[in-house]
Amino acid sequence: MPRQDVTAVPAVLADDAGFLLARCGAMAIRSVNQAFEPLGVRARHYSLLGLAAEGAGTSQRTISAQLGLDPSAVVALIDELEQTGLVQRQTRSADRRTRTITITPLGQSVLQRARPLAREVHDTILSPLQPHQRQLLVAWLQELLLPADPTGPAEPEQAPGSGGNSHARS
Repeated sequence: MPRQDVTAVPAVLADDAGFLLARCGAMAIRSVNQAFEPLGVRARHYSLLGLAAEGAGTSQRTISAQLGLDPSAVVALIDELEQTGLVQRQTRSADRRTRTITITPLGQSVLQRARPLAREVHDTILSPLQPHQRQLLVAWLQELLLPADPTGPAEPEQAPGSGGNSHARS
């Protein structure tokens, strides 16, 4: 999948981390959605299918928290996946208010076909980076998503030749 041409980042936003993260995220979502089009799913569906496949009977509330999405958005995504036969919604017998989501065999099949497409998109997007830079980027993004820890998160290992201050924060 060829890398998409994008217009240059406006100088006024060149050092705006929020803008840059959002722009990279939008580029990734757009590319993944395009790659998934033949499968009839989108990036958020893929994430939800992955969570449903990982945990047997994951609750809608847990999925919402793990994806960082409003519960009403998760309900809409589950409705779409349920209508296409990719997941099933069940009520827990212990707590009738809790709805759990399980992936169907068709959902498993779609997920298995989607994973290599997602990897290909990610490889294309990250192609300007060396392998050690990719590892650092992923480690830093994970760190940004961790809840605040008063003891401080562990520093990702410094890759050879990456310089000492690449992790410095302002």
